[in-house]
Amino acid sequence: MKDLQKIEGSNIFLKECIHEIENAVDLDSITVERAVFGLFFSGVKLSTGHGGLCFTPVKEIPEAVCCPSSAKAMPFSGKLKGRAVKAYLEDIFSENILRRTLGIAALNALSTLVWEKTAHPEYELLYGADAFDEIDVKKYNKSVVVGALVPMIRKLMQENADFHILEKDIRTLKEREMPYFLPPERAGECVPYADLLVITGVTILNDTLPELLSMAKKNAEILVVGPTASMLPDCLFSKGVTMLGGIQVTKADELLDIISEGGSGYHFFGKYAERTVLRRK
Repeated sequence: MKDLQKIEGSNIFLKECIHEIENAVDLDSITVERAVFGLFFSGVKLSTGHGGLCFTPVKEIPEAVCCPSSAKAMPFSGKLKGRAVKAYLEDIFSENILRRTLGIAALNALSTLVWEKTAHPEYELLYGADAFDEIDVKKYNKSVVVGALVPMIRKLMQENADFHILEKDIRTLKEREMPYFLPPERAGECVPYADLLVITGVTILNDTLPELLSMAKKNAEILVVGPTASMLPDCLFSKGVTMLGGIQVTKADELLDIISEGGSGYHFFGKYAERTVLRRK
């Protein structure tokens, strides 16, 4: 694999996670058995049987509108099965968003493998739990939600909380949510003052999470949530994250079948995957 220090423009958290995985398992012996792009989620199944997911960034691939440009967007179509997992990890640092997507899915699958093989006495894992349910929004004076995370936005509105929503695509917000909206370029006006930050895991995929965490105030409660945020926790907790809300795949083949047919979490939670919450004890 490429020297992690020589990959420019990449997410330092992902580099650290890969390094931890390399120290725990023999990557040379692992391949990807299946790889699927779905409408909402993309995923892989490793030769070890472990599965991993990542959000599918449909809105960030506008060039994929005809056959020639689609082929350019995903040049490995037809060659993904049996590909070395190391190659997928290298794709995490590609400029191609689709290759990064499957790379992070592979990273999340490997994270599950490593988690099962090693002890983590410093963390508490809640299995089958919803991270949003673990947050008491009344405890925080100011909050910021990064992404159109509907359950958290609803909770904050119900409590008449002082909060803002940072979102790239204004079309994802309802009219009643618009008074809380700020465009991402105005993050500096709210993130440094937030006692609670709830951040979509998509910020890992688009490499905006490092800047958000660098703005956060000391001792803020920081939840990163979503299928993309289903990796080993040390790389994120060491940078200020206090809680991870991810997904653990329990039946990889069945899950990949569902997402290949446009399925969402509604179709697989409790059957082929479980929500997880990770926090320090």
